[in-house]
Amino acid sequence: MPFPPRLLTDDEHVILDLRPHWKALVGPVATTCAIAGVAGFAFVKVGDGRAALRWALIGAALIAWVWTAGIRLARWKFTEFVLTNERIIARSGVVAKVSREIPLERVNDVTVTQSMLDRLVRSGDIRLESAGEYGQTTFDDIGRPVDVQKKIYEAAEARRGLGPDNGRGSRSAPSVADELAKLADLRDRGALTAEEFEARKRKLLGG
Repeated sequence: MPFPPRLLTDDEHVILDLRPHWKALVGPVATTCAIAGVAGFAFVKVGDGRAALRWALIGAALIAWVWTAGIRLARWKFTEFVLTNERIIARSGVVAKVSREIPLERVNDVTVTQSMLDRLVRSGDIRLESAGEYGQTTFDDIGRPVDVQKKIYEAAEARRGLGPDNGRGSRSAPSVADELAKLADLRDRGALTAEEFEARKRKLLGG
């Protein structure tokens, strides 16, 4: 379900509303298939004359499924990564909700980490460096993380009044977010090493 509008401020709007990448579902789905297969085989083997044992098998399979897969599926369903024009919000929890919020003006750096598999399925982790009490925060299994990284930079620049549309209706020179996106694309295509990418990113950010 989408992020509740009642939790937004008067001038706030949602830019991205994401759930973890489908890669996070592979384990729970595989576990579900395995439990269903084993339970079905055992159910047939027990035979019609042992109803109590069959019910015990069903109960055991259900408990095993909830413990190994059901909780993980529910966690995926109720985890959100939300980017607005004012802040970044991460919400999780089925019964008790846990919410983390980082104001965009506090974001200093956005780093994307991807394994080889992540690059194939277009997922990855995003690490935010933010000023003050917020420190370092990592969000796992984000789909299209390079695109999300660019959106965060654009929203942060706009929040600080540094974006391409500065309120005067004129377009400025290419933004830092655009340049970072180009560098990320060069890195993904193998034209830049990870070390070269980080060095150029630090130069762009004035570090």
